[in-house]
Amino acid sequence: MKSILRLCCLTAPLFFGLAQAATLQPGHLLVGSDLTYPPYNYLEQGKPAGFDAEFINLISAPLKLTPVVVDTRFASLILGLKSNRFDIVASTLYVTPERAQQVDFLPYMKTGGSLLVQANSTFLPQKPEDLCGKRVSSIKGGAWIARLNKLSTDYCQPKGLGAITVLEFPTSPEAAQALLSKAVDVQYEDAAVAKATVEKTGSRLKISSSRIIYPVVVGLAVNKNNPELLSQLKASFAQKVKDGSYQALLHKYNLQMPDNSEVAKALAGTL
Repeated sequence: MKSILRLCCLTAPLFFGLAQAATLQPGHLLVGSDLTYPPYNYLEQGKPAGFDAEFINLISAPLKLTPVVVDTRFASLILGLKSNRFDIVASTLYVTPERAQQVDFLPYMKTGGSLLVQANSTFLPQKPEDLCGKRVSSIKGGAWIARLNKLSTDYCQPKGLGAITVLEFPTSPEAAQALLSKAVDVQYEDAAVAKATVEKTGSRLKISSSRIIYPVVVGLAVNKNNPELLSQLKASFAQKVKDGSYQALLHKYNLQMPDNSEVAKALAGTL
């Protein structure tokens, strides 16, 4: 806990509410989020819900900002941020070296991947290497896609096991539907989302993998030209970690906070 607090606060003075946050609309925080990704981001009775919505409400309060979520498909989130459509991205955005070249990150959570198959499937992949020669569905722009493609090139094909064919879909539910219709053999999905997908499909799908695959750090993305906002968000986050309210939110969703070494590895692409 202390190590992440140091990470959050290296450049973040504790001045909650004393300065006007540098946002596109004064008094508001425009948030890019793909609201098709429960339990992290989704609509409930027409309003944004899930982990990220609760997190944004938590850290925007000390800054006296009202969050306004702009529902945007995942593959367009970073482009939308850089085009000033919103102030931040809060949408289970994995921290990667490639993304860190385009945006600044506030790391706040860690998760990983799971493999989904049809409930009656005899194909029960446990690890990425089991996907050789298979068709895999994924949400478009998923950070794991590059790793699967590299595994296919460096491992599967040289061993004569067949390429991994990744089919990308605009939303996670569409990727799940491809699995249900047998257009693919397996779906690669975030672990918490995979669990929710099993429930939403009435257990027509199941999680075959028993361990988290490719552990990842998740971060808020902020424009590189807005270090002031990043500093304010870090300060607010540090306050919520210190008072225990963020830990309570993590517990509610069965998630964890990354430590400094995991953040460093995520930024280096070695996690």
